Amino acid sequence: MNRTAIVYDPYNLRHTHEGHPENFRRLKQTMELLAEEGMLDKLVTVPSTPAPLEAILAVHTPQYLERLQALARHGGGQLDPDTYVNRDSYEAALRATGGLLNLVDAVLWRQADNGFALVRPPGHHALRHQGMGFCLFANAAIAARWAQRHHGVDRVLIVDFDVHHGNGTQDIFFKDPSVLFFSTHQYPYYPGTGAATELGADKAYGSTVNVPFPPHVGDKGYLEAFQRILAPVARRFRPQLIILSAGFDAHWLDPLASMGLSITGYAALTQELMALADELCGGRLVCVLEGGYHLQVLAHSVLTTFQVLRGESTHPSDPFGPSHADERSVHNLFGQLKMLHNIRDGAYYSLPSRWLDWGDDFGI
Repeated sequence: MNRTAIVYDPYNLRHTHEGHPENFRRLKQTMELLAEEGMLDKLVTVPSTPAPLEAILAVHTPQYLERLQALARHGGGQLDPDTYVNRDSYEAALRATGGLLNLVDAVLWRQADNGFALVRPPGHHALRHQGMGFCLFANAAIAARWAQRHHGVDRVLIVDFDVHHGNGTQDIFFKDPSVLFFSTHQYPYYPGTGAATELGADKAYGSTVNVPFPPHVGDKGYLEAFQRILAPVARRFRPQLIILSAGFDAHWLDPLASMGLSITGYAALTQELMALADELCGGRLVCVLEGGYHLQVLAHSVLTTFQVLRGESTHPSDPFGPSHADERSVHNLFGQLKMLHNIRDGAYYSLPSRWLDWGDDFGI
């Protein structure tokens, strides 16, 4: 059985806004289910501490940090129509990122085999200079840079299966070949980015891999994307750490999207990632919570993810079952992606030199 770690900070509940889908109940109900099912007793607990400012500033601008501090200090407000800040949001965001960094430390120091950071506010929409889409700090991106600067990790793979495209993560690493970003998402949909032809730039051309799904793609299509697109590009890239931006809003019951994944489908995706992590980077897989707005679906999805991470043989905790809608075929999309990323079935090629020759361009 794997030693699977968890990081959670009750302070994160204080970042909340009544009536907003991204509120404290997301974590509260999830933690209650984990306790009821006895899962918390099986996990390695990693402490939560505020992220050091140097870690935040490795990704975000000082001006944005100052604006966020000032907004919280004056009682809160809106960063954009979707993204709120209250008096506790700045501290909560620091602790969310800091908890994730502590989890990265624990996995890279071999204090745990893998883990899941149950933190909020989420992060994958946050830009260098601006929070958006419910997100304040770019948690996964900060964690990737932390692993590089503090643990000597050269190559990080970030996988994002949230239903919304992780535009912030993509933007931060769009010219950085040391991070491979892979995203499945509903398209076109918020935030409007994530086309298949967004491939990265300069030396990082090809290190952004977007799978822009139309609505109503379910378990089969998602699993095929991981097996036919993610697996070969991951093997070509050879990551030393995999970070999963785990958003559970592609579930067929989620109120904010129109996809068809089930909890059992999410379990299969996590198993695929674990197999890749075992093959490529000694099992080093760190998950961080992003979206998911049906509270019961979110809770059972997180419970199931912990079961998979631990290597339990139990069935997924899926009281909702599969979607009853027909799954949409994405055969043509996969053909396009294979051409864009030079993927041939059954054949894997050596890492392009542009993904190795990044030197000191990114200050790592």
